[in-house]
Amino acid sequence: MTYSSNTPVQPILWLGVFGTIMGRVNAIPIGGLPYIDYITPGVLLQSTIFVSVFCGLTIVWERETGILKRLLVAPTSIYATVIGRSVASGVRAVVQALIIFPVAILLGVKFIANPFYIAAAFLILFLVSGGFAAISILVASIMKTRERFMGLGQALIMPLFFASNALYPIDMMPSALQLFAVLNPLTYAVDAIRGLMISGELGNILVDVLAILAFDLVVFALASLSFRKIIE
Repeated sequence: MTYSSNTPVQPILWLGVFGTIMGRVNAIPIGGLPYIDYITPGVLLQSTIFVSVFCGLTIVWERETGILKRLLVAPTSIYATVIGRSVASGVRAVVQALIIFPVAILLGVKFIANPFYIAAAFLILFLVSGGFAAISILVASIMKTRERFMGLGQALIMPLFFASNALYPIDMMPSALQLFAVLNPLTYAVDAIRGLMISGELGNILVDVLAILAFDLVVFALASLSFRKIIE
């Protein structure tokens, strides 16, 4: 049994409506980039992460039906199970991004014509989506019913999305939000994908990638430690 709370329609509306309208305002200093180009990396991330955070909803259903108890006798470690589910969710999320990508081109977004950069950007999408799938598994160990879990997507993703550099530069934020943005994994993911896909500015790419890998390692470890509680 699988769930998905997001379809390509929402990110297409972000790009086609919000991006186009705000691009005509010219009120946000974004280094000369068209606004729709500027927000495309963040919109891609938002879309893929929405797919990932509902990975745990399937786990809640499997626990209710008793399926997860069989994992206790499986010849694989709990860590491998968490990684496997997160990777599978990351693949589904990237497939959705692959649907949105050509639509963004049709809407006029100008991507860097370098296949290696584009492939690296999708790899980062995959890594971040897998990390948020692990967060979803972690939350599933706390929320015992599907009804409580359903509010996870909006409650988790939207604050991170708006408190990152997805829609505007960090230096436009109040001081408190700037501090939060520095700790926000989406900030580093957006910065890396924007550099690879749109601007070509890769001065911070190493820091971005290290921050994303650190985020994944931490959430994978926490999700693995809590996975046995899901089964109990």
